[in-house]
Amino acid sequence: MYKIIPLLLSIFYFLLMSACSESVKETSEDQPLKEGNIALGKELYIVCAGCHGANGEGIKALNAPALVNQETWYLEKQLNNFRLGIRGNDPENIPGTQMATIAKTLTGADQVSDVAAYIKTLPPTTTEQTISGDIEKGRNYYHMICGACHGKNAVGNPSLNSPRLAGIDDWYLEAQFNLFKNGIRGMHPDDTHGAQMQAMSNSLPDDQALKDVIAYIQSLQNLEQR
Repeated sequence: MYKIIPLLLSIFYFLLMSACSESVKETSEDQPLKEGNIALGKELYIVCAGCHGANGEGIKALNAPALVNQETWYLEKQLNNFRLGIRGNDPENIPGTQMATIAKTLTGADQVSDVAAYIKTLPPTTTEQTISGDIEKGRNYYHMICGACHGKNAVGNPSLNSPRLAGIDDWYLEAQFNLFKNGIRGMHPDDTHGAQMQAMSNSLPDDQALKDVIAYIQSLQNLEQR
């Protein structure tokens, strides 16, 4: 049975992509990527540093993940999602609503690009393992369910709007997966890629399988930081 799951998931993914209609409103997907102004981004990042750290290394006690290992295009996309109210609008997601409030201090897509450009100049970090799991089982689940979109080594695929997972805090990956699974993230009508992830979030059989996958992803982080 499990041998046909990757094929079924791939078919489902592309059917869902085809079914999504274009929105006439401004969405984060309408924002073209541009080369940001690093100097301006450094000034703007001062607000971010209070939670995410001076070097974007993240502060778990504040539910603020490391930013420096993530790709610029995804940082821009999610900052715009927060800024436009596409993400972080569910009161059950307190860190998300806090992030949305901060993101709204950025006056437009240009400032988002500036902040993301500055973050890209910061050195990558090695995230601490906080979740234990069976790496071999996680490897099997990952390649069966996640790898087609997020890549062989979990480095992401911009053409599929699939972000990097390797090098991202394991506790943050678990939290976001559960937000998708519980219908808290990916519900906004303009978050088409979030909706796709939400649909995929029921593919793992239980919480332990999720921990196994995350433990496997954690083991990949030193293969390629950028």
